[in-house]
Amino acid sequence: MNILVTGAKGFAGRNIVENLKCIRDGKNRTRPGLSVGEIYEYDLDSTPEDLDAYCAKAGWVCHLAGVNRPKDPAEFRNGNFGFTSQLLDTLKKHSNKAPVMISSSVQATLSGRFGDSEYGRSKRDGEELMFAYGEETGAPVYVYRFPNLAGKWIRPNYNSAIGTFCNNIANDLPITVNDPKVELELLFIDDLIEELFDCMEGRPHRCEYDGVNPVPAENGRYCFCPVTHKATLGRIVELLETFRDQPKTLRMPSMPAGSFEKKLYSMFLSYLPKEKTIFDLKMNVDDRGSFTELLKTADCGQFSVNISKPGVTKGQHWHNTKWEFFIVVSGHGLIRERKIGKNEIREFEVSGDKIQAVHMLPGYAHSIINLSETENLVTLMWANEPFDPDRPDTFRELV
Repeated sequence: MNILVTGAKGFAGRNIVENLKCIRDGKNRTRPGLSVGEIYEYDLDSTPEDLDAYCAKAGWVCHLAGVNRPKDPAEFRNGNFGFTSQLLDTLKKHSNKAPVMISSSVQATLSGRFGDSEYGRSKRDGEELMFAYGEETGAPVYVYRFPNLAGKWIRPNYNSAIGTFCNNIANDLPITVNDPKVELELLFIDDLIEELFDCMEGRPHRCEYDGVNPVPAENGRYCFCPVTHKATLGRIVELLETFRDQPKTLRMPSMPAGSFEKKLYSMFLSYLPKEKTIFDLKMNVDDRGSFTELLKTADCGQFSVNISKPGVTKGQHWHNTKWEFFIVVSGHGLIRERKIGKNEIREFEVSGDKIQAVHMLPGYAHSIINLSETENLVTLMWANEPFDPDRPDTFRELV
């Protein structure tokens, strides 16, 4: 089907358009039931003639265009109600009953701190216009009230605190936090896109509203994205500063699948300037070669790379509880292990031509020998815990 996206050059619009292209072009195959044809991108630089042509041919309308930070408050109604009216009138002109999704805002609830919001009222009027259009034409309408949006490409220093924080901390610019205890509800763009695809496949999540909170309801009037995250400004800034310092500390906080931390880190990275996209690692170099720590994680151990010169033996120690993987990625080597107090030696000949992982067992002295007379031996090493100089759990012992 052909899809019209209004506000196509905005934050949400850009993300949605590029992901629709991935489905259209067969790059994203996770939605086999979703067929995307032409993608009509409508924005401020488009013409009324463009809108007319798009409304004549669209099989689905994703209405994201709106005004959220005008110079004159009167622009709220023109942008959030006026253009919606123009869009729906154009669809009616062509007798096009394609489904229409509209991006509204939680401020349209006019509840709590949003009770006197000019922006919220303009969004509420746009919602009601959409519902009336659906009743009049029979076209399916899907009204989404989004909380604070987050994710890559969001414009900093505009209307997004989290976008500003990511940009400024990534670029060593100052930020202002008046109250670190203020909590934000955040909807990341990738979760929004997945919900939009669900909606296009006829499986939107529906709800009613209890104040500002969506309450799932099978036949609810509204739609909502079921995956959002809540975090205080203080927690957000704390994490962003940890991400900023990672090239120095090499430490990465815990990031479970689907977690707020994982999504925030992805967003933060999108704001890195060129000079911060690459950074030096401390190489511990001696006449035997080098050892370089790559990454230390909160719950997934430490990653390092070891380079041994020809004929060099490294290791010759053992651990009580620490365990490791040695993975030779280049060169030709011999790994040897001996249980403490025993004489039997286990040997493993390894090569970058056949990449294998070898366990370094707790309670076993171990070493790695470069068997080549001309080539360096390059080994990726993983330990189950970051190295702690105060409790190294590493004891010298010849194999």
